[in-house]
Amino acid sequence: MPLHQYVYFALSSRRITAQEITDALGIEPDETKVVNPRRLPVDPANAFCQIWKVVCREPDLCVDEQIAHVLGRLRPRTDLIAELMKQYNSAGDEEEPGLEAVLEVVRYFNDGEQQDEVGQPQDREHNLFGWALDREAIAFLAATGAFLDVDEYDMAPSPPPA
Repeated sequence: MPLHQYVYFALSSRRITAQEITDALGIEPDETKVVNPRRLPVDPANAFCQIWKVVCREPDLCVDEQIAHVLGRLRPRTDLIAELMKQYNSAGDEEEPGLEAVLEVVRYFNDGEQQDEVGQPQDREHNLFGWALDREAIAFLAATGAFLDVDEYDMAPSPPPA
């Protein structure tokens, strides 16, 4: 069963820009995004929601290894992330937090056949399906106030209607 998966840690906010997050943490993100679902005119300094991400899309790593890669970059800044979370969430507005943190795991099963450089099916040396969070990852999530979100999608074609 072909598998495509990636992991990212994101900070998202309507109150702080991605650039301000970068400046506060001293880490360049791999990706930034402005989310504007209402299609309002976007003022980059006051966007609907800005998302700052550190991402691992290495195809031959299992989720544990991808998480370790992402958190390895962030762990030296754990206290700074926790301070940002405290600073932007201290008002007690539970309906709309000032800053959200998430460790996201995204997995697509049956997502086409994985092929090597010459187009041949790729054999995996290790199982990419199982994964777990180690104590260090759990401690990072707890310290930063981040939550874990796992999205898994079955991309197999639907059977024809009977």
